[in-house]
Amino acid sequence: MSIGSLAIVLHAHLPFVRHPEYEDFLEEDWLYEAISETYLPLLLVFDRLAEENVPFRVTMTLTPTLVTMLRDELLMERYARRLDQLCELGAREVHRTRNDPVFGRLAHFYRDHFESLRSAFRERYKRDLVGAFRRLQDAGHLEIITCNATHGFLPLMQQTPEAVRAQISVAANHYRLTFGRDAPGIWLAECGYFPGVEKYLAAERIRYFFVDTHGVMDATPRPLHGPFAPIYTEAGVAAYARDPESSQQVWSSEHGYPGDPVYREFYRDIGWDLDLDYVRPFIQPTGDRKNTGFKYYRITGKTQDKQPYDPDVARERAATHAGNFLFNREKQFEWLAGKMGGRKPVVVAPYDAELYGHWWFEGPWFLDALIRKVAFDQKTFRLVTASDDLAENPENQVATPPLSSWGAGGYANMWLDGSNDWIYRHLHHCARQMAALAKDHPDAPTLQRRALNQAARELLLAQSSDWAFIMKTGTMVDYAVRRTKEHILRFQRLHDQIRDGNIDEGWLSHIEGKNNLFPEIDYRVYRP
Repeated sequence: MSIGSLAIVLHAHLPFVRHPEYEDFLEEDWLYEAISETYLPLLLVFDRLAEENVPFRVTMTLTPTLVTMLRDELLMERYARRLDQLCELGAREVHRTRNDPVFGRLAHFYRDHFESLRSAFRERYKRDLVGAFRRLQDAGHLEIITCNATHGFLPLMQQTPEAVRAQISVAANHYRLTFGRDAPGIWLAECGYFPGVEKYLAAERIRYFFVDTHGVMDATPRPLHGPFAPIYTEAGVAAYARDPESSQQVWSSEHGYPGDPVYREFYRDIGWDLDLDYVRPFIQPTGDRKNTGFKYYRITGKTQDKQPYDPDVARERAATHAGNFLFNREKQFEWLAGKMGGRKPVVVAPYDAELYGHWWFEGPWFLDALIRKVAFDQKTFRLVTASDDLAENPENQVATPPLSSWGAGGYANMWLDGSNDWIYRHLHHCARQMAALAKDHPDAPTLQRRALNQAARELLLAQSSDWAFIMKTGTMVDYAVRRTKEHILRFQRLHDQIRDGNIDEGWLSHIEGKNNLFPEIDYRVYRP
C-alpha cells in the first residue's frame, strides 16, 4: 500500500516557427533537434515500457504550437531530410574515425543512434508523432494536457480579458480536435497565473493547472498541506504546486544530476570542432557553423580539456541517479506521511521536456530506469497524474493563489523588463482592436471571415511568451524582435483592410499559407 504519489510532468513546447519561403531556416532547427533528441527518444522509452508491461503514469504537455508543427507536412518532410543528412554524416564519421579505437566507437554509436531514429520516424511512427503520443494516452500510460494557444504569458494580458479567454479557448478546442476529448488539465505558459484566470479554465472543463511552489504556499488562506496537496480555486479548478526538492535534483546544472562529469558535454559538437570543409554539407548553407548532434566529449569538469564520452558509463550513471532519486522520494514520503492528516501527499515534479535528451542527453535513460524502479523496486509511492490524484482525493482546501510564475524571481520580470517592455503597448492595443472587430462583425461573410480569422492568428502569434523571453536572455534577439514586429504589422494591416472593406485576397492567401496554425479558429472567440 503506497503512502504517497509522485506526479512527473513533462512540458513539451516550442514556438511556432515555419518558413516555407526559405529552403533552409536556422530557427526551424529548434524543432528538428527537439524531435531527434527529446520527442523520439521519449516515445521509444514509453513504448518499450508499455510493450514490456511496465506500469507507469506520466503527464505530458503537448502545446498547440508544437502539435501543429509536428503535424505539418512541410516541416516533417524537412525533418525527414535532416535525418537522412545525419545518417550520412554518421557513415562519414565511421569512415573518418575507422583507425581510432576511442572516437571510432563513438562514431559507430552515433551512426546506429541516428539510423534507429530514422527507422522509428519512418516505419514505426509513419511520421505521426502526435498520433503516437495519443495512443499512449488512450492506453492509459500518458495524460496529455494542453497549454495556452501560443504560450502567451497570461499575467501580462489580464487588462484585456478577451485575449486571455482566446488563449485558453483556442487551445482547449484545438486539444479536442487533436485528442478526441476535453483537456483534463493545462500548463499555464511559464506557470503564469493571476487570480481570476480559473474562470476561463472552468468554462472549458479544464480540471487542474500547475503553479510554482510559492503559487500555493502564498495562497489565501494559507494551505494546510503546503505544496504537497492541491488547492481548489473558487471556480473549482485545482492548482498543483511544484516540489522544489525533486526539481532541484534534476534541474540544477550545479547540484543536479545533469552536471555529472560522465554525462555528455552539450557545448562540444563536431559542427564547431572539425574542419569547415568537412562539415560544410551539414551546417548552414551560408557556411556558418551549427550543432550537428555528434558530440564526442563528456562534461569532465570545469575545464576546457574535455575527456571522451562513454555512452555505456553514462547509461549506468543514469540508472544510479534514478536509484538515488527513488531513494530520496521514499524518504520524502516517509517524512511527509505523518504530517498530512490522513491525506496522501502528492509530490509534483515538473520539467521542460527538452531537458530530457536535448540538454541532458541521458535524460530518457534516467526516466526509463526510474519508471522501472518505481514499478518493481519499492512500494512506498506510485506514479500518478493530477487526474488520478483528484479521483482519489476529491475533497481539497479552497484558496486563491497569488499572481506568480516559475520564471526567475517568481513573477513577471523575465517577460517585462527594459529589454522587452516595448512590446506590450502594441499587444494590448491590438487585443483591444481584435475584440472590437469581433464585436462589430458578429456574422462576417466568407472573405471577411478569413481576414478576421487570420487577424486572430497573427495576434496570438505575437503574444507568444517565447519572444519576450528570448529578448530578455539575449539569445537570437533579432529573430524574436522580427517575429513580434511582423505579427503585429500583419495584424494591423488586416485590421485596417477589414475596417476599410478592402481586403487584399492575394496577400491574405499568402499569409494564411505561411502562418497556417489553428485552421479551425473562429475569430468570435474575442467577442466581449
